[in-house]
Amino acid sequence: MQFPTDLRYTKDHEWIKLEGNVATIGITDFAQSELGDIVYIDINTVGKSLEAEAVFGTVEAVKTVSDLFLPVAGTISEINPALAAQPELVNTDAYGAGWMVKVTVNNPADFEQLLSSEAYAKLVH
Repeated sequence: MQFPTDLRYTKDHEWIKLEGNVATIGITDFAQSELGDIVYIDINTVGKSLEAEAVFGTVEAVKTVSDLFLPVAGTISEINPALAAQPELVNTDAYGAGWMVKVTVNNPADFEQLLSSEAYAKLVH
């Protein structure tokens, strides 16, 4: 199981990569393995300003539906368009092609408050 060191993580199993004040967010390799085959992703929050830990969408697997939580406060600027036709990208490439949203972050310093790869690995093991 991978936990890239350039990312930060949440206890709810989202990952975040920060570049300037734009964050790319998805769910972790651990989360997708626990969910199983992902069949649908519902995110309709583009343009919305949300607080940290707010629900920004849902991911549907064969057996369950799970909420997606925003790691930091900001405005959803983009949804990964590939996921509409290929939600399984989250299963096959959770940290790459399976990203979910891009967010303009209100306070980039909030990124540093999230879990490091080492701390997240301890959480899930």
